[in-house]
Amino acid sequence: MVLLEIIKEEGLLAPYRGWFPVISSLCCSNFVYFYTFNSLKAVWVKGQRSTTGKDLVIGFVAGVVNVLLTTPLWVVNTRLKLQGAKFRNEDIVPTNYKGIIDAFHQIIRDEGILALWNGTFPSLLLVFNPAIQFMFYEGLKRQLLKKRMKLSSLDVFIIGAVAKAIATTVTYPMQTVQSILRFGRHRLNPENRRLGSLRNILYLLHQRVRRFGIMGLYKGLEAKLLQTVLTAALMFLVYEKLTAATFTVMGLKSAHKH
Repeated sequence: MVLLEIIKEEGLLAPYRGWFPVISSLCCSNFVYFYTFNSLKAVWVKGQRSTTGKDLVIGFVAGVVNVLLTTPLWVVNTRLKLQGAKFRNEDIVPTNYKGIIDAFHQIIRDEGILALWNGTFPSLLLVFNPAIQFMFYEGLKRQLLKKRMKLSSLDVFIIGAVAKAIATTVTYPMQTVQSILRFGRHRLNPENRRLGSLRNILYLLHQRVRRFGIMGLYKGLEAKLLQTVLTAALMFLVYEKLTAATFTVMGLKSAHKH
């Protein structure tokens, strides 16, 4: 219904608004996350068999590094994505950015450089999302590999989807708060909006429960699950295929040298 309403009010291309900054941010974000995760794993595990606990800790640290480095990109692309949208909420101030660079410039000029890290606190709590996802993914993968020699594409797709579905459902209320803080155009208690303090997070969660009931914390979960589960499942599938292809090429090269 929401999708049809957006298309009806704003045109066929409206659902793809801000796709380029999102793709750019995803590239940077996934690069930082996977690079940190695998580097830490190589240093800590050193060829031994990894455990679920280690996967969770490595995933958590990689997530913290990722949040601190890439939050400004996500703040900018949340705003670009919502620019031009027809809001029914009176509390929202419309924005007018020409692109990624202009958005950075305007936010720093009008709100100060720290505004680029709006929502950092809930984002740090949300580090549990990829950490939980990787823990379940690696755990399910280990269980399946006990039963068979090799995982099929479908196996990877399904365990990637299951891992992400669990992680998203567990951490969804924080994602709602994170989006509100990143957008940052609400006229709500402005003296208390810096970086999304704990008091502010509790205030926003309380407001949401008061307005929509406890299920208000999970408003839009089905759309989020549809998006993230498919994205994660496809990403893990492509990731496993690329990793296998890279090791094959590297193996051939080293064999050729010898």
